[in-house]
Amino acid sequence: MKLFSAYLTRPLLLLSTSLCLSSCGLIDRDSALLADEGGYQAAQVIPDMRIPAELDSYTIDQLYVIPESYSADAVAFEEIPLPRPIEERRREGVIIQSLSGVRWILIDATPGQVWPLIRDYWTELQIALDYENPGAGILETSWVEIGLDQENRHKYQIRIEPGLHSGYSEIYVTHVQDLRENPIPTIVTWPEESSSLDLEQDMLRSVSQFLADRNDIYQASSASLLAGTIQAESKANIIAGDGRDPVLELKLDYNRAWVQVRQALQSAEIDILDENRDQSVINVRFAGVVDEPDPPGWFGRLLGRGEEIEPNEAQDFSVRILETGAVVNVVTEALVSNPESGELNQELLQVINDNLS
Repeated sequence: MKLFSAYLTRPLLLLSTSLCLSSCGLIDRDSALLADEGGYQAAQVIPDMRIPAELDSYTIDQLYVIPESYSADAVAFEEIPLPRPIEERRREGVIIQSLSGVRWILIDATPGQVWPLIRDYWTELQIALDYENPGAGILETSWVEIGLDQENRHKYQIRIEPGLHSGYSEIYVTHVQDLRENPIPTIVTWPEESSSLDLEQDMLRSVSQFLADRNDIYQASSASLLAGTIQAESKANIIAGDGRDPVLELKLDYNRAWVQVRQALQSAEIDILDENRDQSVINVRFAGVVDEPDPPGWFGRLLGRGEEIEPNEAQDFSVRILETGAVVNVVTEALVSNPESGELNQELLQVINDNLS
């Protein structure tokens, strides 16, 4: 019986293989769905859709663009850069942060992904928008009624800004109110602080809950390219300073920059020796980041390759937080210079940047 089934199975496998090979020949290359027609480089650019003057045109976004061709003298990567793990990027989720009375929503999604979701939020509430500027990340509602307040009318402004790191966004809410007996103002001057901090807080909670309930936010297929132009760079970037030494540039006010840098040092478990906010300096002791080696295999343990790597000797550094115009620069410097201090100095700056949140 086993011999018969074996002989029966063999011709069936041969027959199925031949059918698969012959079916491939039935697909005409010119009519195939996956025919190579030159890819996006051969795509044609057509004129933008024309919207009649009496209709709104701000809702028409260009979802797809044709990238420019690569330069002929471009240098290829020596190694293919690996993408950041998803788990690493989702360490924050959707949370409300607060500092010195200023509150905002931190979300691990790009401004281009957040923009259509915020518009959906107002659509579900059936609240019209008086103003939209996706390039600046600003939306303003029409005047609305809130609860049993018969005395005032209310208005909200939402600002979407890039986060400290690439792939993150910060959402700010400002509330303003006006007496109903007054004529509706044609121009609204938005204050730095909301008219009602309680109503601002309620709106932040409502928007954050709306975003948290959208499980597909990280796989959002609809992202506004216009909103994606909101300050393409993140608020924290390591750049070359005047002396060509690296500098961590923060697009924050000084108060928040000081708090964020100090929290980053604590998150990285770097010893803080002393600090002087008046002199804008924090002195720390840093020995570098020790990467844990992969455990040796059986043969490696046999040859005694399981010894721990000796860490660098800890050195003292100053971390200066300097306000320069509209930005804050974070500069690190070894208190005692030696051959290893230069490399450790750059590593300390990178550790601070990586631990900003």
